[in-house]
Amino acid sequence: MKLLVLDRDGVINEDSPDFIKTPEEWQAIPGSLDAISALYRAGWSIVVASNQSAIGRGMITVETLNRIHAKMHRAVANAGGHIDAVFFCPHEPGDHCDCRKPKPGLLHEIARRYHILPMHMIMVGDSKRDLEAVAALDGLPILVRTGKGAATEEAGSLPANTLTFNNLAAVAAFLLAREGEKG
Repeated sequence: MKLLVLDRDGVINEDSPDFIKTPEEWQAIPGSLDAISALYRAGWSIVVASNQSAIGRGMITVETLNRIHAKMHRAVANAGGHIDAVFFCPHEPGDHCDCRKPKPGLLHEIARRYHILPMHMIMVGDSKRDLEAVAALDGLPILVRTGKGAATEEAGSLPANTLTFNNLAAVAAFLLAREGEKG
């Protein structure tokens, strides 16, 4: 199975320091929807793993988050792609849960659901905590420079074997080219 795990904010859509609190605030990063579509057409399963502490902070409800994700699903579908599932952590950082990245709880759940070995996971993120979550499972961390990614790269101390690309479109081009070399 070809499975790609994506962080949401800063990878698929523009990030906001004030959180994405309404469907109207959700705006796709240029090229991200086409990248998801190209991977989907090539047989990849796309899953989102996202920290959504705005729920735990009382800023949004799960119903609002579902409306935001419905907009994301429609936008991806309109581009010819598909996101299989969205996994999210609703907790605040101080809750000490196992599902908030950089802890790998969400990724363990995805591995179980999709029947893959955690070490075969590939995750694209724009923050160190995204990369640390997949690195904890010996999976492949990929950093994009969109969202907080450029600052994350500049800060350094990334997990070993982290690959870095300008955006999700560049990640898709790399994965599809690598797949073509194997075939």
